[in-house]
Amino acid sequence: MTLSLKNTVLLQEHVLKLKQEKDAIILAHYYQGPEIQDVADFIGDSLGLSQKAASTKAKIIVFAGVHFMAETAKILNPTKKVLLPDINAGCSLAASCSPKEFETFVKNHPDHKVVSYINCSAEIKALSDVICTSANAIDIINSIPKNIPIIFAPDKNLGKYLIKKTGRDLILWDGVCEVHEAFSIKKIEHLQLLHPNAKLIVHPEAKEKLLEKADFIGSTSAMLKFLKQDKGNEFIIATEVGILHQMKKESPNKILIPAPINEDNTCACSECSYMKMNTLEKLYLCLSNESPEITLTESLRKKALHPIQRMLDLSVKKTLN
Repeated sequence: MTLSLKNTVLLQEHVLKLKQEKDAIILAHYYQGPEIQDVADFIGDSLGLSQKAASTKAKIIVFAGVHFMAETAKILNPTKKVLLPDINAGCSLAASCSPKEFETFVKNHPDHKVVSYINCSAEIKALSDVICTSANAIDIINSIPKNIPIIFAPDKNLGKYLIKKTGRDLILWDGVCEVHEAFSIKKIEHLQLLHPNAKLIVHPEAKEKLLEKADFIGSTSAMLKFLKQDKGNEFIIATEVGILHQMKKESPNKILIPAPINEDNTCACSECSYMKMNTLEKLYLCLSNESPEITLTESLRKKALHPIQRMLDLSVKKTLN
């Protein structure tokens, strides 16, 4: 159901009221819809959201994102209630890495450190030595001594990018994000002909051939920073289209063009169907009913906590330096 502007504003008011009454914080990823981003207490990428989840004093955390993100918040906050507006909001990348198969994969490389991208399940995190995000992956890889071999999972595109940036010979799990795989290089090249002054900015989860054409490669937060600081006027954005909402807010005078996808239809951009499963109505009901709630066994939570905490500690150390 599409809400009218009047109903959207009314629902947003109810959400904000409930949030205060219940001592809740709403964390939203950049890929959520604008109507959800506009009621969030904090909007960020996976690193920023993890850091905020780790530091919040709120009793209830409502995670407007996907399942692995809400799981991460629960891992970091065992005594808090963590809610996800739609419990079925999954992730194609996380789904590409089966815990049973990955455990065997890790056992077959016993001398390797395991670095897992945060876009994975709690079970995969529990099998890892350290977690990373696209914002800190290079630093995380570089923090491991060069004589220690590394497994990187689950995103092979990000892994190939890290091999180039760090010079490390990573063993990669064969997983991809369906959103960042969908971009059409042919259509993007056509866009570049139409907009010769436009700079192409790309998320490192995209295919290697697209990364080679990029003027800038970075996480969602890095993209926002680049856009604000760069003197250019036109930009082609190759990541999930939800980020354009904050980009337009922070850089209102710049021309933003969503990168086209491969599908032969009228849609000009790449959307994550899982991210968009969360709606303003579901957010309201989630807060009202305090459900669906994320639960984990304490044994799994503790195993998954260590590699996440390792990432957060390394990120703080990098910031201080």
